[in-house]
Amino acid sequence: MLAAVLFAACINTNEKMSKCENEKLELSFTTEQAAWMSAIACDEAKGDLVALESAIHNGLEAELTVSQIKEALSQLYAYTGFPRSLNSLGVLQRVIGDRQAKGMKVIMGEDASPLGDDYDALKEGTRVQTQLVGKAFEYAFAPATDYYLKAHLFGDIFARDNLTYADRELVTVSALSGLEGVEPQLKAHVAGARNMGVTEEQLQGIVVALAANDLLNEAGRLAKNYAELSNGEANKPSNGASTQTLVWPQGKSNDAYAQYFVGQSFLQPYFGGVANVTFEPRCRNNWHVHHGAVQVLICVSGKGWYQEWNKPAVALTSGTVIAIPEGVKHWHGAAADSWMQHLAIHTQEQPGATNEWLEPVSDAQYNKLTAF
Repeated sequence: MLAAVLFAACINTNEKMSKCENEKLELSFTTEQAAWMSAIACDEAKGDLVALESAIHNGLEAELTVSQIKEALSQLYAYTGFPRSLNSLGVLQRVIGDRQAKGMKVIMGEDASPLGDDYDALKEGTRVQTQLVGKAFEYAFAPATDYYLKAHLFGDIFARDNLTYADRELVTVSALSGLEGVEPQLKAHVAGARNMGVTEEQLQGIVVALAANDLLNEAGRLAKNYAELSNGEANKPSNGASTQTLVWPQGKSNDAYAQYFVGQSFLQPYFGGVANVTFEPRCRNNWHVHHGAVQVLICVSGKGWYQEWNKPAVALTSGTVIAIPEGVKHWHGAAADSWMQHLAIHTQEQPGATNEWLEPVSDAQYNKLTAF
């Protein structure tokens, strides 16, 4: 990474310092690297060392540096605790040794630059925290914790320049998505990530990366909090006069599968076999069956329905995760008064897996659904 070089260049003039601050407000990762870093951070938070080992291998293959991964796992002690952080660093150390013994690619990368004897952690941490939160923040109830946040987390840790501010917020959001019961902090860091330069596409990429790595409930948790913060801040549907906004990109008209839908749908493919399907109000796909695979739906925006044959319909709202068993007849689509967007991904896929498309969901069947 060039972070150390950029830091070294940021001396003497305010103009140079301003340029350096702008560099900190951008992800230094490629799309593939960001996806693996998200998986690494979430697996660390969950304490899933087996999945973490695989994610680290893949991250190193994508040319994440040891310095970047080590820095991320070290930072996460502040969010997930020393035990998980230390265990994860042990996994990283073992993976490095295994790969080096086999002659596999390992890029060590540059360590963080020295901060200097005159560095004021409390002053700098207060500035960084203010930028992340969007305003000055003081935790008067617990002054010691307030000091630790400012001087240590945002002063000592965030000042280390082998990850940018944007990188660190991607790591934090990914990790908090892996923890139950920390939604206020997750939502705060989604907002903070925006303030630190993480784009909407990159935030959505975290959800996609978690889904692609079988972190399905975690992806749903992030999707729910992201949608709640994003309401009214996204795109208008391209057809119709609806005042509703779409949190995720609408994608292109789903012409290849139009014969299997009632109404208009749109498709936006992502990496890892994940696709976003957008349904206009009342749009639904035909009854169908997946053979040789489990399909997972993660509702990311709007309201909709999922129904299995001879069972009541299940409401879909942002964050709802549905795992559709192999061989089960079902359909899914938008509510009558709302657009709906969901991610779809196939897991446990066997060779020769197929979709069997069946009859449409009639207006009579659809109109029996109770509005919500």
